[in-house]
Amino acid sequence: MSHDTLPRPVKTRPSDREESAPSRRHRHWTRRANPVAGLGSFLWLVVVIVPVYAMLSASLTGQDKALTGNPLKPPTSPTLDNYNTVLRSGFGHLLSNTAIVAVAVVGIVLVLSIPLAYVAVRTRNSWSNAALRLFLLGVAIPAQAVVVPLYLLIAKLDLYDTLLAVVLPTAAFAMPVSVLVLVGTLRDVSEDLYEAMALDGASPLRMLFQLTIPLAKGGISTVVIYAALQAWNGFLFPLIFTQSDGPRVLTLGLFNYVSQFGVNIPALLASVVLSGIPIFVVYLVARRALVGGLMGVGGK
Repeated sequence: MSHDTLPRPVKTRPSDREESAPSRRHRHWTRRANPVAGLGSFLWLVVVIVPVYAMLSASLTGQDKALTGNPLKPPTSPTLDNYNTVLRSGFGHLLSNTAIVAVAVVGIVLVLSIPLAYVAVRTRNSWSNAALRLFLLGVAIPAQAVVVPLYLLIAKLDLYDTLLAVVLPTAAFAMPVSVLVLVGTLRDVSEDLYEAMALDGASPLRMLFQLTIPLAKGGISTVVIYAALQAWNGFLFPLIFTQSDGPRVLTLGLFNYVSQFGVNIPALLASVVLSGIPIFVVYLVARRALVGGLMGVGGK
């Protein structure tokens, strides 16, 4: 065999992927370097951290030193007496009532919002869109504007001074935003998946439980945290619709440290710290799903 008939070696060149990897990495790091955004994030972190630090520092200070000295200076002799005072003054009862209200509100919102959002997404006609827009008008209605009619309705239903009088209005005002979040999430579910299940003979109810809900975990987590925050931090409805100590919640329990002779500021701040721990733990557990759900609000 002559040399002319031998196959010539083919010069291989790195693939475009290999060639562009360093440059892409360089561009990737270039895109992430944003001094303005970093400075803004740092300033926002300072705005959030400084009040939290001042609150924690004051809650560890004696009442006689609460209004003296620099509030940003660490306490010279920290004490847990304020936390003991809070725990001995019925904090457990307030916490249990607030937890009951939060769980009930979240349950009602999920049971009603998920089917509503599912119907709004799957029923594509003018009547469905008009009904959804009308329902979402609740976002623009402040609770203060309807508190008097709500008070009369609660009194007529004989629910005044009960936890149910707090649960129902709180759930109602959390519904519009919850439906908005879920509609945006459910619109991202591929139509091909619905068609595949329909070809298998699946009913709409089966599609809801076996397809829609598993794929909407991010939006559902967002709704859970949002509704829980509305119930946990609610002040207006407990103030107007309850009176006795039985159905009192944490936000009203802060009045225990306010008297005609003054305010026990360290104990008040200690109560705020203790009341914020449960909802902060919930946020830490579901923060990834929360961010994913909020990013899907816009839908396709």
